[in-house]
Amino acid sequence: MAPHDHQQAGMGLIAGSGAYPLAFARAARRERVARLSIAAFHGETDPALASLGDATEWFRVGQLSRMIRFFHREGIDRVVMAGQIAPKNLFDLRPDLRTLRMLARLKQRNAESLFGAIGEELDSEKITLLPATTFLEDLLPPPGPVCGPGLKKRQWEDAAYGFRIAKETSRLDIGQTVVVKNGTVLAVEAFEGTNEAMRRGGKLGKGDAMMIKVSKPDQDFRFDVPVVGPATVENAADAGVAVLIIEAGKTLLLEGDRVASLCRSKGITIHAWSEED
Repeated sequence: MAPHDHQQAGMGLIAGSGAYPLAFARAARRERVARLSIAAFHGETDPALASLGDATEWFRVGQLSRMIRFFHREGIDRVVMAGQIAPKNLFDLRPDLRTLRMLARLKQRNAESLFGAIGEELDSEKITLLPATTFLEDLLPPPGPVCGPGLKKRQWEDAAYGFRIAKETSRLDIGQTVVVKNGTVLAVEAFEGTNEAMRRGGKLGKGDAMMIKVSKPDQDFRFDVPVVGPATVENAADAGVAVLIIEAGKTLLLEGDRVASLCRSKGITIHAWSEED
């Protein structure tokens, strides 16, 4: 949907953690969204986000009925879901009756099935979940070097290998991140999340590992879009990961200037890879 389609209309933001919800809220303001109503979560959402919304209400994860009532009250029929909800919080939630019924219908309880079910619940209440990249299309890097030193020959081979493996693990719904070195898979992301996978892989790679993060073959861009930002670079440096390969055109790069300066100071490479590479 083109940005101008949203102008002068109200929008909702379901805000998880990190810089992503802030980036979306600022972009919505630039696009002259008339009213921004934010659903924030205790222990997840950055309190600074509240200043960018016209109305902000705080919820516990699992209070689906209350959140839907909030959007109805605000007259909102289109929302964007941005930022992470820690996987453990999805499972530690104290669900309301509506959430309990929704969970009972699920065969599998992973992030994608849970968020997909939330999308269906919103849809049943005439609230449309828009792509999480709405207003942020210019933050999806095209193929090629993004920042830091260029790839060496051996690293091109590792990138191609890791990209293929990551596509397969994401297709199997295990995880979207792998860590490789010299043609060996050191770590595969599962339920623990990207940072923990980087930590495990980086330790085995002894300071020279490569992380590859991809979108799923059937990625639902309404949620769970791969995101890289300053925290990713800092975590990579701490973990001993020297190269970050992201999927071109399908990964959001947040706070690009800060990412570039961190890559320079820490000697970390980010390269946007496409299937054609």
